[in-house]
Amino acid sequence: MIFLKKIILILSIFPLALCQENLDPDVFPRPLIIEINETHLQEWPVEEVQSQCTSWRVAGEANNLNPWKTIPEECADYVKEYMTGKGYALDLQRVSNEAALYARSVDLSGDGKIAWVFDVDETLLSNLPYYAEHGYGMEIFDSMKFDEWVEMGIAPAIDSSLKLYEEVLSLGFKVILLTGRSERHRNITVENLVQAGFHEWDKLIVRSLEDQGKTATRYKSEKRNEITEDGYQILGNSGDQWSDLLGSSMSIRSFKLPNPMYYIP
Repeated sequence: MIFLKKIILILSIFPLALCQENLDPDVFPRPLIIEINETHLQEWPVEEVQSQCTSWRVAGEANNLNPWKTIPEECADYVKEYMTGKGYALDLQRVSNEAALYARSVDLSGDGKIAWVFDVDETLLSNLPYYAEHGYGMEIFDSMKFDEWVEMGIAPAIDSSLKLYEEVLSLGFKVILLTGRSERHRNITVENLVQAGFHEWDKLIVRSLEDQGKTATRYKSEKRNEITEDGYQILGNSGDQWSDLLGSSMSIRSFKLPNPMYYIP
């Protein structure tokens, strides 16, 4: 009976959700997810937490979760262990290895404007020292506190991403950095990137005042449109959020880095 009620609920909501997507010009294609979340009604049994949290993390990486603001309370220890243990480092390395294989396969002959786009936070620079002090995603994001961290300019490089970055450059790609950081953080971001070992990018694109309030998907799509209008061909794109990769003027290949700590639409 409970299963039947859920099916009826889904069938009743589907036409409304589809209609809303058609009416919103800023919505880009993504899986239509209708989540009936029962974890607020009862906690997961202790013996199932590991499996449930793994399932939740994989669903997030596959872009199959509803937009979320914090990790599930039951997964606090799981996410911390993943981020500080071998799992996260191995997953990062796997993504970089696959991206490097693709980069080596690309024919770069032409006008010299073959581009690889990189996000910055949790893609090139790691904010783990900040999130270690804020529950690895357990806390609601506080932009003022995060800005204070950014302004310190001490975020370390993600080692596997630095190696990929250097290889992409050596192959002849033009590197474009496209970040959600604001214009007022341009200089400190440059200093932090250089200190962490990143050099020789063609462009560093940050949010201007007119970009404030836009979703990351819309903002980054618009900036990629401008990049292609400037004559670049975007053949590779690396980011930790689906909003770094989806939308318009998408790259030929996109590489999603793991990040179970936060979601940016």
